[in-house]
Amino acid sequence: MQRPAQQVDRVDNKPAKVEAFVSVFKEILVRNLIANLTTKVEAFEVAGRTFPLTLNDASEAPNCYICCPSSAYIDYAIDETRNFAARPLLRRALKALIAACAPLVKASGLDRQAQVNNWLYSTNPVPLLDRPTVASLRSVLIARFPDRAIVIRSLNDIADAATVAALKVEGFRMLAARQIYIFADRGAAPAMTHDMKRDRSRLRATPFERVGNGDFTAADYARAETLYTMLYIDKYTPLNPHYTARYIAEMHRRGIISLAGLRRPGGELVAVTGLFENGATLTQPIVGYDTSLPVGEGLYRMTMAMAQDHATARGLFFNMSAGAAEFKRRRGAVAAIEYNAVYAGHLPLRRRVAIRVMETVLALVGVPLLRRFEL
Repeated sequence: MQRPAQQVDRVDNKPAKVEAFVSVFKEILVRNLIANLTTKVEAFEVAGRTFPLTLNDASEAPNCYICCPSSAYIDYAIDETRNFAARPLLRRALKALIAACAPLVKASGLDRQAQVNNWLYSTNPVPLLDRPTVASLRSVLIARFPDRAIVIRSLNDIADAATVAALKVEGFRMLAARQIYIFADRGAAPAMTHDMKRDRSRLRATPFERVGNGDFTAADYARAETLYTMLYIDKYTPLNPHYTARYIAEMHRRGIISLAGLRRPGGELVAVTGLFENGATLTQPIVGYDTSLPVGEGLYRMTMAMAQDHATARGLFFNMSAGAAEFKRRRGAVAAIEYNAVYAGHLPLRRRVAIRVMETVLALVGVPLLRRFEL
């Protein structure tokens, strides 16, 4: 007999924090906060748990991928093939494969969704959900939204083993999304790697000044948007969430994220990071640095070192999200496949079949590709 999956409940979703988050979107237009996103945000309570809930419609596509599976599985996936510029035949084959799946994703209707626990970050740590809680959540949401898919993002087998098991038993489909990297509590881990030691030596020797959470000004919020844009929008892809200065300021002032950074002595920021701490889990939804400065300045390395040190000092489970695979491995992180859980049992047959086919294709083709190329 298989033993039930064990899982520590590392995410608390304090009701006050959820309400503080939701209140931002009640007071300010979404596009003034995340410039490339359309969504509706509200609080959702079930079985003693509180979550932010987002509501979206297919007519809003293309939309930011954090609320739009067609953007995530098609547009973003095609954009990611830029990593294979040195292998043009493979790149063309992957783009053709992804494009061939576009009708399937459209048939799934997943862009019309109610997404549970969506903090509007690329990574949204999920509280422990047992079978009764999942069943209640499912029943309440399909009664309220009989024509929407129910979606929960950011699940992985390292952090969410028992939750994934409960979701599967209650009829949720697990759609592989990407490969992420986990840096767990270092209390029982080996000593820091060579690269981690080198990063901290750089941090100690840098001529830039450390900026603490209480040191950010209005000008710093504007500069933080610029630095984030330089990295995540300009260097990587405009499909990433475009967080504005207003968003960074509101999330910081209301205690939803903490900020840290580096600045020129007496001058402007050259690097910034925003940290989202939820229970015993840490994520790093905002990273930015001045990409016009030489790589040798080590701004990205120092920014990541600050986040890792924050996690280590507090004994936090640090989900480092996706990207920069080799960089993160060399700094003690381990890989895991991330999934989107989807419930569609109340939807028309055509949509259910499309979602089941997506689950199969992603398991048989997507996951091996994610692991092979560390996407």
